[in-house]
Amino acid sequence: MLYSDKVMDHFSNPRNVGEIEDADGVGEIGNAKCGDIMKMYLKIDNNIITDAKFKTFGCGAAVATSSMATELIKGKSIDDALKLTNQAVVEALDGLPAVKIHCSVLAEQAVRSALSDYYTKQGIDPIPIVGEIKEPEE
Repeated sequence: MLYSDKVMDHFSNPRNVGEIEDADGVGEIGNAKCGDIMKMYLKIDNNIITDAKFKTFGCGAAVATSSMATELIKGKSIDDALKLTNQAVVEALDGLPAVKIHCSVLAEQAVRSALSDYYTKQGIDPIPIVGEIKEPEE
C-alpha cells in the first residue's frame, strides 16, 4: 500500500494535534470495525473557525486525514467547514488507498460532529444545519 508524500508528511508531522480546553464545539466519531477514533475540537468566533485541534487513535491514514481536515477548516466560516467532504480531504492529501478512504469519511464526520455540538451549545437544533451524524461504515 503506497501513501502519497502528503499523507506521510501529515502522519509524521501532524498539524493541530491536541485539545482546546474551552472549545466551542467538540465532536467524537469512531469506527468500530477498524478501531479508529477521532476527536475534533473547534474554537469559533463570529462564525469563523479560529482554531481546530484533533486527537486521533488509529492508523497513519486516520492521523493524516484528521490533520488535513483541521488545516482545511481553520480560518474558514462554519458554512465553508460544512462543505468539507471526505473527497476534498483525499484530494488535499493527493489520494488515499481505497482501503483507507473510510478514514477521510471519519474526518468529515468528526468536523460535522464538532459543529453539531457547537450548535447544540448555542441552543440551536443542529440537524437542519449539519445533518445527522452517523457512525461511518467500513
